Amino acid sequence: MNIYDKAHDLAKALKESKEVEEITAAMKLIETDPEAKQMLDDFRQRQMEVQQRMMSGDMPAQEEMEKMEKLFEVLSLNLNIRRLFDAERRLSVIIEDVNKIISDSLQHLYGSSM
Repeated sequence: MNIYDKAHDLAKALKESKEVEEITAAMKLIETDPEAKQMLDDFRQRQMEVQQRMMSGDMPAQEEMEKMEKLFEVLSLNLNIRRLFDAERRLSVIIEDVNKIISDSLQHLYGSSM
């Protein structure tokens, strides 16, 4: 068994998954709505900036996190954006589950500390 072949099979299965199809469909709908696209792009940019700051050890203020949460709620009022967020969340769960399966399969190497 070639691990890389299995990884490519997994990548293909993810690309062909219902969740990825739903993300693609939602993105196409958002692309037809310039206002929604701009709002989503702005949110993604702010989200990326916050994540980069957090990774460098600069924790954002509580007010900034609350502002991002409120912005997320406002964006979610748009049905197409909510559809995108829901599909992304479901795909994220799948990826987390796959990571856990892989990690669990190697747990015997490192003991119960994983």
